[in-house]
Amino acid sequence: MIVTFVHHSCFVVETDERMLIFDYFRNENVRDYEFSGVLPEFPKDKPIYVFSSHFHQDHFDLEILKWAKDYENIHYILSKTIRLGDRYLIRNGIDPKVKEKITFTKPDKKYSVDDMNIRTLKSTDVGVAYLVYTEEKCIYHAGDLNPWKWEGAGDIVNGKEEKAFRREMHKLEREQIDVAFVPVDSRQQHFATDGLDYFMKNIDARVIFPMHMWQDYSPVQKYKAKATNAAFLSRLVTITGENEAYEVL
Repeated sequence: MIVTFVHHSCFVVETDERMLIFDYFRNENVRDYEFSGVLPEFPKDKPIYVFSSHFHQDHFDLEILKWAKDYENIHYILSKTIRLGDRYLIRNGIDPKVKEKITFTKPDKKYSVDDMNIRTLKSTDVGVAYLVYTEEKCIYHAGDLNPWKWEGAGDIVNGKEEKAFRREMHKLEREQIDVAFVPVDSRQQHFATDGLDYFMKNIDARVIFPMHMWQDYSPVQKYKAKATNAAFLSRLVTITGENEAYEVL
């Protein structure tokens, strides 16, 4: 299995039988950042599955629907928060028939797409997190499921976020996850790695990739510097920049 960190929360997972693409957006779509992520080439003989956790511009790009022109064996798994009316698609040069290739998802549901099974969790922000079961592997992409605690927000607000986050994490406690993508957002300052820390301590995941870092990878480096358990830390990938590829499992 090859995992490519494209940028932000976008990862491409290539398995023996398929390509999985999570939360892609074009580099120029988010202001004030100079993303440089480049998608790897997609083999024509492998089916492609494109996931978007919700409609925010740093998680979804209408461009992905145009890929159906070049790749016949492509399927989209999109949060239902993404609205795709026929007139809107036509205005953007997209054939509304592309919706025949889309599975729209809601929180706390199960879906089957070809021979893949998919389970969703409820985000603490918008949309869903995904658990994907394929080729005897389990892949978790959190989307924006994270304890969104902020300086100055107060204990009541931050406490509600923490409670909602832990409620969703409880649903993962019996899962054996092979690859997980988990938010670490430096904008949260000293709360940045709270969600990652809870996930690592309570969820069985073999390899964990931090994401949603807005090009600031320092919180993960600081987190690793503080911890002393080498076996514990060995599961956490240290990402240093966009377009990095990793061979895992």
